[in-house]
Amino acid sequence: MKLHPSRIAVFLVALAAALPASSQRAPEGASGWSDKPAVHARRFIAATANPHATDAAYAMLARGGSAVDAAIAAQLVLGLVEPQSSGLGGGAFLLVHDPRDGKLRAYDGRETAPAAATPARFLKSDGSTAGFDDVVATGLSVGVPGLMRLAELAHERHGRLPWATLFESAIALAERGFAVSPRLAAAIAADRHLAGSGRAAAYFLDGAGKPLAAGTLLRNPAYAETLRVLAREGADAFYRGAIAQDIVATVRSHPRRRGDMTLADLAGYRAIERDPVCGSYRRYRVCGMPPPSSGGTTVLAILGLLEPFDLAAMGKGTFWSVHFFSEAGRLAYADRNAFVADPAFVDVPPGIVDPAYLRERSRLIATTSSLGRATAGDPPGEARARKVARAGGDALELPSTSHLSIVDARGGAVAMTTTIEDGFGSRLMTEGGFLLNNQLTDFSFAPSRDGRPVANRVEPGKRPRSSMAPTIVYDAVGRLHAVAGSPGGSAIINYVANVLLAILDWGLDPQAAVALPHFGSRNGPTELERDTAVAALAPKLRAIGHEVVVAPFTSGTQAIVRTSDGWAGGADPRREGTVRGR
Repeated sequence: MKLHPSRIAVFLVALAAALPASSQRAPEGASGWSDKPAVHARRFIAATANPHATDAAYAMLARGGSAVDAAIAAQLVLGLVEPQSSGLGGGAFLLVHDPRDGKLRAYDGRETAPAAATPARFLKSDGSTAGFDDVVATGLSVGVPGLMRLAELAHERHGRLPWATLFESAIALAERGFAVSPRLAAAIAADRHLAGSGRAAAYFLDGAGKPLAAGTLLRNPAYAETLRVLAREGADAFYRGAIAQDIVATVRSHPRRRGDMTLADLAGYRAIERDPVCGSYRRYRVCGMPPPSSGGTTVLAILGLLEPFDLAAMGKGTFWSVHFFSEAGRLAYADRNAFVADPAFVDVPPGIVDPAYLRERSRLIATTSSLGRATAGDPPGEARARKVARAGGDALELPSTSHLSIVDARGGAVAMTTTIEDGFGSRLMTEGGFLLNNQLTDFSFAPSRDGRPVANRVEPGKRPRSSMAPTIVYDAVGRLHAVAGSPGGSAIINYVANVLLAILDWGLDPQAAVALPHFGSRNGPTELERDTAVAALAPKLRAIGHEVVVAPFTSGTQAIVRTSDGWAGGADPRREGTVRGR
C-alpha cells in the first residue's frame, strides 16, 4: 500500500484548518550545537566522536592500515578523552566489511554477567526492585569487559598493521596530556556520583574537589602504562595477571555494595563472531548486529514496516513522516521488548524481521490516528519464545556511548558502537587508569512478570540486551553504500533508522542526515527534539491521538556514504565529533 501525496495533502489541509496556527518554525540547534560541513574524501575516511580519536584513526589509515586498525586506535584514544562514554572497561559491537572477500562479519564484545550473578541481583530484601541510583555506582553493576577480546579477534582477522602500532597515539596522548573538552567538563560537573568515587574523584576533580574545567590539561600515566602492557603482551594481559587482579579488586572493594566478579570470569570471557542480520529496504540491503543487540532487528523492523509507504513523498521531518515513523517505532519496539535477549539463553523468533510479517503488521498503522501503545505481535517462530514473558522487561539504557564509522583505502569498512553504559560507567576506576562499566543495569531489574521469567533478566554468563545499532548498507549491485551508527541508549534505534531514511529516501548527504531533528516513539510517547523544527508539530500530532514529549535528544551519529568520486562523511553537530579523510 502506498500513501498517495494527494491524500496526504487533503488530510493535512483539513487538519491544519482545525488547529490553531501553531507554529512558527522552531529555532534550529540544541544546546551545544556546532554546525559542521560534510567532509569528502577519495581514498579513506573516518568519523568519530572526538577530534583526537579521528586523528588517531586517520593516522592508521594513512599508514596503510585497515578500517579495523583505525577503529582500535581510535577506541583507545576515546577511552582517554571521552572516558564517560567508552573504554577498556566496557564493551562494543562491531560490523566489518572485508574487501578481500566482500563479506560482512559481526563481532560481539558485549559484557557478561559474572558466574555468581542471579536473577534476583537487583531485588531488595522485600522483593521489590532496587532503584537505578542504588546500584549504578557499585560493584554489583559491573559486567566482565569485552572490548579487548573484541579488538584482538577483529585485528587477528582483519588487521594489517602490527598490534603495537595501534596503541601509539593513545599512549603519547595519555603521557603528554590533553585539554579537557567542553563536553567532558560538562559531564564531570553534572555527575552526582563522582565525588564519592575514590580514584575517579581524584582524577576528575581538582585539589579542592571541584570539577575539572574545560581546557584543563589532563594526563593519565596509569592508562599509558596499561596500554604499554597490552601493546606488548596482547589482550591476554587484560584478562589474566596484574590488570585482571586490579579489575577484580576494584569491583569487590566497593564500600557499600561489593561486586562478585572473579579472575575466572575474566579469564573465561570470549568475543563471539555472529551472523549479521540483514534485510532489504527499497533497492538497498541493510545489515546490523543480531541479538543480544536489539539494534539490528529493530532498525530492520522499522524499515520493513515503512516500506509500503511513500516516505520520499512525505518529505523529511514533516507531519506525515513523523507520524508514520513514530507508529512504526511503536510496533517495532513492542516486539523488541517482548522477544529480544541473549540468544544463548532465549529463543529469539527470527520472524521479527520477516518481510511478510512486517507487511501485515504495517496494516496497523492508520492515517488519521495513533496506536498509542502497541502490543507485541506473533512473528513466525514466536511459539518457541512463549516460555518467557511476552513483555521482555524494560531496562534503563543510557546514552553514554560512542560510535565510529570508518572506510579504508581498500574499501574495507567498520561500524562500531562502544559503551560503558552510564556516564562514567560504575564510577569505579582501576589503578590502571580506566573506568569500569555498569552494563549489568541493562538487564531487566525485575526477573519475572505475570509469573513468567523475563527474557532480559540477569543470569550468570549472560549478555544484557542492547540497542546499539552499528549499520552497514549495500546498494542494488552489492557495493558498500553507507556506514552509520549512534550512541543514545534505547533511542539509538530511532536515531539510526531516521538517518537511514534521510540517506536512502530523502537523498541527503551524511552531514545533513545526521543533523536532522530527531523524532520517533519507543512504544511510549511520540518524542520530538526540543529547539528544532519538528517540535512545532506537537499540536497537530496530539490532535490525532499522539501523546507527545518535547525534549533534548543528544545523539552522536557518525555516517559515511559513497559518492560518485569517493566518500562523504558527517559527524553529529550535537557532539564534538569530527570527520577526516584523504
